[in-house]
Amino acid sequence: MVETTTAGAAADTSVPSWSDANQRLLAAELARLRFRLTPGAGDVAALDAGVAEAAAAMPAPGALDRLAETFELSAFERSLLLLCAGVEMDSAIAEACVSGGRRGGATFGIGLAALDEPHWSALTPARPLRRWRLIETEPAPTLTGATLRIDERILHYLAGINVHDARLQALLRRHEAPTLIAADHDTLADTLAAMWKRSSTLPPIHLGGDDEAGAEDVAAATAGRCAMQLFVIAAEDLPAGAVELQSFATLWEREAALLPAALLVQCGEARIPPAAISLLEQLHGAAFIVARERPQLRRAALQYEVGKPAAPEQKRLWQAALGATAGTLNGALDGVATQFRLSAQAIGRAASTIGERIASGESAASALWQTSRSSGRQRLDDLAQHVAPGATWDDLVLPEQQLGALRQLAAQVRRRIRVYDEWGFGRRNARGLGVSALFSGESGTGKTLAAEVLAGELHLDLYRIDLSSVVNKYIGETEKNLRRVFDAAEDTGAILLFDEADALFGKRSEVKDSHDRYANIEVSYLLQRMEAYRGLAILTTNLKSALDPAFQRRLRFIVHFPFPDAVQREAIWHRAFPANTPTESLDFTKLARLHVAGGAVRNIALNAAFLAADNDEPVTMRHLLAAAQAESAKLERPLSPTETRGWQ
Repeated sequence: MVETTTAGAAADTSVPSWSDANQRLLAAELARLRFRLTPGAGDVAALDAGVAEAAAAMPAPGALDRLAETFELSAFERSLLLLCAGVEMDSAIAEACVSGGRRGGATFGIGLAALDEPHWSALTPARPLRRWRLIETEPAPTLTGATLRIDERILHYLAGINVHDARLQALLRRHEAPTLIAADHDTLADTLAAMWKRSSTLPPIHLGGDDEAGAEDVAAATAGRCAMQLFVIAAEDLPAGAVELQSFATLWEREAALLPAALLVQCGEARIPPAAISLLEQLHGAAFIVARERPQLRRAALQYEVGKPAAPEQKRLWQAALGATAGTLNGALDGVATQFRLSAQAIGRAASTIGERIASGESAASALWQTSRSSGRQRLDDLAQHVAPGATWDDLVLPEQQLGALRQLAAQVRRRIRVYDEWGFGRRNARGLGVSALFSGESGTGKTLAAEVLAGELHLDLYRIDLSSVVNKYIGETEKNLRRVFDAAEDTGAILLFDEADALFGKRSEVKDSHDRYANIEVSYLLQRMEAYRGLAILTTNLKSALDPAFQRRLRFIVHFPFPDAVQREAIWHRAFPANTPTESLDFTKLARLHVAGGAVRNIALNAAFLAADNDEPVTMRHLLAAAQAESAKLERPLSPTETRGWQ
């Protein structure tokens, strides 16, 4: 790679930097070229000696020689390229090229007449000068009379400035070699780098798995070990047209040779576009593709899985990223490593944010948890509805059996790292590590409220899954949508609430056609992901009997939310009014006679509050009666006289 810094200057100021030495060598070569174009302008022996002396002083090969070697230029092609550079850099050479009535610029004819070892094939499209777009030919009646222009990127390179081609800057982003990387990712980078160093032919490398950021780190670490840079292009940014894609491939391969560099095509969760396949089949240098699906190439390719770090490795990464701060967190790192499944990149970014939050006065444990919680939230926000939990255990009115089951559920989410990793249960069955639950019961009995309570208790985000956006009539799309939801949720450790789940997870159909068969595959895929999901997934249904018994057996918890009896309804009514709500003469025993579930109670209380506020009055039984009648009409369930007797 061409250096632009002074090599060895600190040790010996008499040793010139590569950049200075390259400038002197280029100037000497241009002086000798001037003599060839204008004989008598100097002593040829002295000019040759000047070039030899400047070359001997180079601490490493000069830019022109490196370019000639890299692209296998003949002596004449090398001289022709120097001629084109001379027109831009040396006014005397430019003037020599415009004499004799020519309009200006170097031409192939001038090169054939003035340079040594000329050959006609130098300007054919297959030869390096035009194959790699080192020079461009301007339209002209004859090839020998066409003006030749050196490419700007190549001109800068010859001058000792090895900067990224401006035409590619809008498409590519540089990915630095990571300072924080998972241990197995680092090992994979060592393996790939050793393979590259042994072989001159580099097949494309497909990095699959669920850690796209980790895959980029693997590629960058591999490139760094081979003294290369890594550049990333999004698959959707690749040119779609064949001509434009070919032009991009040529410019990239030239760039890869000059820097040197490797390319990574990032597909993310999207399908691999045809342009990405075509590009990988054209490139001969170091290239990666990050995609969930395997690319179907007509050439050999290597494939590796890159997954997000497991909990013990995440804990190690957190300790490395936080430094001395990690020692103040006690057991908080265990909880974070268990609940959230972040890439090394995400942990590194979060560590700096945590430092800022601690500096502002937040406790280290809170800063760690809240930053981790929000790190992967954006992806899930695009796929599901975020529910802000506001309920507590005091808001739940349930029998002791159900409350006990919910508390057990919360405990299993909290203590997973101890049981699975420290006590070894996770090594026995890696498939069933997820905590899944079914909440069944009539509408309004507290299923969603219980999910909110769990989210608040565990300090986790709660997301309600919109089944209409997940279920797709096209074969295979539902499975992909579910995969996106679970993959995004892995980052945040969020609680997933599949509301009215019987619509999607009802009794599996008998296989009558391909659609039925694929629907069963989707249900099986869901079961697999729920068992593997390291967070908490909750399904709610109004009709437990609609669910396949085989499906129910694979759930960790099944909690039935019964319709509240009179005692429970009275307790719900007591909780329905915030402490600041003005009330007058409310009879909770009479209110409890209303045969409705907790959800309807909360609706009635809220609507009654609005009626009272509009009349500038405290909430009374009269307001509650009007609100109850409105709720009854909405539910199409007439109120009986017994239920509301004595409300006025």
